[in-house]
Amino acid sequence: MCSIFGMFDLQPGDDLAALRQLALELSQRQRHRGPDWSGVFVDAGVILVHERLAIVDPASGAQPLRSRDGELALAVNGEIYNHRELRAASAYDFTTGSDCEVINALYREQTSPVEWVARLNGIFAFALWDSEASRYVIARDPLGVCPLYWGHDAQGRLCVASEMKALVGVCEDVAPFPPGYVYDSADGELRQYYRKPWRDYVGTQGRQVSADELRGAFEQAVHRQLMTDVPYGVLLSGGLDSSLVAACAARFARHRVEEDDRAEAWWPRLHSFAIGLEGSPDLAAAQVAADALGTVHHGFVYTFWEGLDALPEVIRHIETYDVTTIRASTPMYLLARRIKAMGVKMVLSGEGSDEIFGGYLYFHKAPSAEAFHEETVRKLDALHSYDCLRANKSMMAWGVEARVPFLDLEFLDVAMGMDARHKMAGQGRIEKAVLREAFQGALPDEILWRQKEQFSDGVGYGWIDGLKAHAEQAVSDREFAAAATRFPHNPPATKEAYLYRRIFEKFYPGAACAATVPGGKSIACSSPAALAWDPAFAGAADPSGRAVKGVHQQALA
Repeated sequence: MCSIFGMFDLQPGDDLAALRQLALELSQRQRHRGPDWSGVFVDAGVILVHERLAIVDPASGAQPLRSRDGELALAVNGEIYNHRELRAASAYDFTTGSDCEVINALYREQTSPVEWVARLNGIFAFALWDSEASRYVIARDPLGVCPLYWGHDAQGRLCVASEMKALVGVCEDVAPFPPGYVYDSADGELRQYYRKPWRDYVGTQGRQVSADELRGAFEQAVHRQLMTDVPYGVLLSGGLDSSLVAACAARFARHRVEEDDRAEAWWPRLHSFAIGLEGSPDLAAAQVAADALGTVHHGFVYTFWEGLDALPEVIRHIETYDVTTIRASTPMYLLARRIKAMGVKMVLSGEGSDEIFGGYLYFHKAPSAEAFHEETVRKLDALHSYDCLRANKSMMAWGVEARVPFLDLEFLDVAMGMDARHKMAGQGRIEKAVLREAFQGALPDEILWRQKEQFSDGVGYGWIDGLKAHAEQAVSDREFAAAATRFPHNPPATKEAYLYRRIFEKFYPGAACAATVPGGKSIACSSPAALAWDPAFAGAADPSGRAVKGVHQQALA
């Protein structure tokens, strides 16, 4: 995973040397994502800059990737997990071993980007230039795991970048590029290429999925995403999701995926990583899981003040003022720095499971299978603004790539195609029971059946409580009373939210930047629509899982 910057629609009178220098300077703002190498491509109509984090094919996969005839130039951030299948079926003349070069091949062999981009199973954001046709194609992966922003400069040139910071001060209309869409300059149209039938299921229309099928689909998703030529590890909070990822990774870690598991892995010992305040629930549970799985485990302790000191840099990196995201991003950002210091460049993480299986505690209140399924779809649609953004940018702040096997497209089709009645919690049934049952025996029961802890809770309840107390001191009553005047878009509802918004504005001023962050009331990470599930939600809106009364057992103690 890396970063890309592109400037398109250059005009004949443009000073290419000056624009090249500007593009380099803007791309430097996101070089933390790709500290290993920088590549630049300049043509009459486009400038592409690539900051590389070498994960696959470090020796020859530098970008922008060129076709052998020199007509195509590709800058891409991401990983294509089915690249070997696509490569085997292609007659394209490949020049590298990069997984991403199949994008050039598909472009050459199929005319409609809507058709060929949909064949990619991976996480990606890319910009492809065809000099012969003076045509460019821009696309982002279906769930938005990889960030991508776009906008226009004062002269009307289109600019795209992996992070918003590269466009601030240049594009007044900066906005997220929508996940699951592709833009083709040949007709100037933005089109959706990813849409699955499960999106429109009415809860009970899904099919029966056996425990063996569900388990097998997830194991294969983890297996696909172990594609790497550099040291890697797993994030292990001791919760269900990260522990399942670690369990599956431990099963496959001794062999190389790239060689069909016939060769021994270059780094056969699986390392796991956790972080929390002293005495946090996650640190204790992670050690239990690590001991059972036999990983080389590293549990790090941070202090409240270390987290507080990091807040401005965290907000600058993750580019949001969302309260839940910032609470959880801060320990993840601190953990990423420790991971990078140990020489690890890629980690597997557990994001996406709660959205697919209704793992958040408020799902206990879902009134029907239809409502449950509709909420999972809403959560997946918004994931690029929350957990995907957090996992990607917190880790990439230190040049560590985070992969998310639960959001593998093949697994997603299986899990989201299930009859929602089998996913539902409540009436004595714990959240994500169907997933826990599928992996019976893979983990100690105390981990397999551990109740949901949102990451910002699990690192230690003192973290959230301390942030709230600090905000009470840092934001005056007078300031907060005028919050809606100062911040008319998504006005902060708490002093904690006001504090984050104030920091965000320093780095990302203007209405367009503010509009990149979604708003709306929430209870324990719910969508605004789910607040109608329980009358008590309206008066208890807080993103912490402890806000769902009568469900979280630790909160009852």
